[in-house]
Amino acid sequence: MRILVALTYYRPHYSGLTIYTERAARALAARGHQITILTSRFDKRLPPYEEHDGVKIIRPEVRLRVSKGVIMPGILQWAWKLARQSDVIHLHVPQLDAAAVSVIGRLHGKPVVLTYHCDLRLPPGSPVNTAANIASDFANHITARLANVIAMNSLDYAEHSDFLSRYLDKLQPVFPPVEVAPVTEADRQAFRQKYDVQPGQRIIGMAARLATEKGVEFLAEALPRVLEAVPQARVLFVGPYQYVVGEEEYAARLAPLIQSLGKHWSFLGVVSDVEMSAFFHECEVTVLPSLNSTESFGIVQVESMACGTPVVASDLPGVRVPVCKTGMGLVVPPANAEKLAQALIAILQDPAAYCGQPEALLQRSTPKAVAEEYEAIFNRLLDRSK
Repeated sequence: MRILVALTYYRPHYSGLTIYTERAARALAARGHQITILTSRFDKRLPPYEEHDGVKIIRPEVRLRVSKGVIMPGILQWAWKLARQSDVIHLHVPQLDAAAVSVIGRLHGKPVVLTYHCDLRLPPGSPVNTAANIASDFANHITARLANVIAMNSLDYAEHSDFLSRYLDKLQPVFPPVEVAPVTEADRQAFRQKYDVQPGQRIIGMAARLATEKGVEFLAEALPRVLEAVPQARVLFVGPYQYVVGEEEYAARLAPLIQSLGKHWSFLGVVSDVEMSAFFHECEVTVLPSLNSTESFGIVQVESMACGTPVVASDLPGVRVPVCKTGMGLVVPPANAEKLAQALIAILQDPAAYCGQPEALLQRSTPKAVAEEYEAIFNRLLDRSK
């Protein structure tokens, strides 16, 4: 099967959306499908064409940036050419170009599958962000109406989304693909050495971009309260934290608060797959304190659970699903540092009480299982079109 996958950002960009798409693409390619990724050349140092793990990647030039979005006129020419050569069009949104690509796909008579990752909610106050929110919402509705199937992480999120709740008749829940690298004791020791993890430290982990919607400040505000009960607590933050597109002002505002925590907070940056696995194993608890519907699930929660580490997550639609399904952690109200601190203390004081039962969720979340679900969707649509 020839599958055209379109999205704004792809690897090496770091986000849950790009990680999801990369894992699903690789797994589908491993099953014998021809996968072509049509995405932006968001960094001029990236090649316009390359191939990784059997996946072809085509990157039209970016001519203009609007907040976190990009304008790349060349995507339409490529979409027209590639859609004609493909059996199925698979779109990932938020993506402004998805509407045009879905129109092109339908004009060529190709089934269109939309994976809706989250609502787009750029910070208010800026005319550019307001315009981007309106444009994105309009484009998403066009794409959703033209899509044959809409895949989403959970029914919980879809039912609470002003956008997705209008398209429940097209919805197909598909868990995100989770992949954790095997890790040895030597790998863990190397991780501890590299990042100065000392015996007796109680590690709280957070894996995310340093972005407004992630609620990083609430973990920072909760930490002094945690330290009163657990003086050895230390936060390790994995993920991009410098020069994150559109988040420079947020990072500057947060810097004094983080600096005040001294040795109890460390930014590790983007780490290797093996180091990521070691990170989850070294943590006693991980945190997903997201604030709004731009977070729809949180792949890192399930990665943490796969390594035996419980999670504290915000009580938001979709985000609460992994903890609620497994019992492996606690959910807390978003934007509430006190409740977050209480939950962290509870888990650090009695980790054994939060082992939960993650097996069923983990089985449905392997890249192979996710690829099989998409394959079934694609085959069903192709059978209908015959």
